[in-house]
Amino acid sequence: MAGAAAALVLHDKPLADVDSRVLLGILRLRCDVFVVEQQCAYPEIDDDDASPSTRHIWVAPADEPAVVASYLRVINPVGSTPPASGRPQRVGRVVTAPSWRGRGLSRRLLHHVLDRHPGPTVLNAQSRLRGFYEGLGFEVVGPAFIEDGIPHLPMALAVPPSASGRE
Repeated sequence: MAGAAAALVLHDKPLADVDSRVLLGILRLRCDVFVVEQQCAYPEIDDDDASPSTRHIWVAPADEPAVVASYLRVINPVGSTPPASGRPQRVGRVVTAPSWRGRGLSRRLLHHVLDRHPGPTVLNAQSRLRGFYEGLGFEVVGPAFIEDGIPHLPMALAVPPSASGRE
């Protein structure tokens, strides 16, 4: 139950290791929010979901593992198989169920990604969430654009000054 104080468990798996009931929960959450709530009619399920280099990361109550509270995917993570081939990893489909919002779950998932899969990271953020992503170290790296009727910003993980040779 969304209102219950059940412990939440974080999962990080390739598609082949995701239970079919959990996968239905992930896809339902993404469609409920991105297609229905945000009124964006687009093919929400794509080939990136099944790529061997995509990680599906979500949190669910320990006692209800098919109830997906929050989710994101990472495409081509550093250290993945097949190898990352020099491309930055791409975070996408960051979503939290309405009844679970306000609990820091997306932040928890993103911290997991940045800790467990460190390396160059990019994403396309909804413009209204710019401050949220900047608070995690991302910076805008290009002009705003419209995707499915929603303003977005291309963002990348900011490089710490010591890593770039600047102080």
